[in-house]
Amino acid sequence: MKSHTKHLQFNIPERMGFLNITSDVAGIVADSGVREGLVLINAMHITASVFINDDEPGLHEDYKRWLEKLAPFDPSPQRYHHNRTGEDNGDAHHKRQIMGREVVVAITDGRLDFGPWEQIFYGEFDGRRPKRVLVKVIGE
Repeated sequence: MKSHTKHLQFNIPERMGFLNITSDVAGIVADSGVREGLVLINAMHITASVFINDDEPGLHEDYKRWLEKLAPFDPSPQRYHHNRTGEDNGDAHHKRQIMGREVVVAITDGRLDFGPWEQIFYGEFDGRRPKRVLVKVIGE
């Protein structure tokens, strides 16, 4: 079995944003030489996410609004006890919990094996600094 690991780095200029990383992951899969296997894509920061969905701007805006209703940004320590540590990102931890940490995608015949419209996204909930995503390909 082969194993191939790469890290992607992103710096989203806004506090919250989504970035389509499908082509980055597909390139790593191609470089790996794996024809049949799996690829794990994992956000390496507790205030970021990786998820699969449609690349439709209205949907992404809906996600932002929905997440902000569920876990609104509030830097005060009254809403989020986590902010009592001196940070202001208690909301970002909750948003990541909702959107997830990682995805696994099948590799078939050397390519990402998706359903219709599926794309891989990096989700950022406490942006404005560099963060990493792990991409690990395993298979034959």
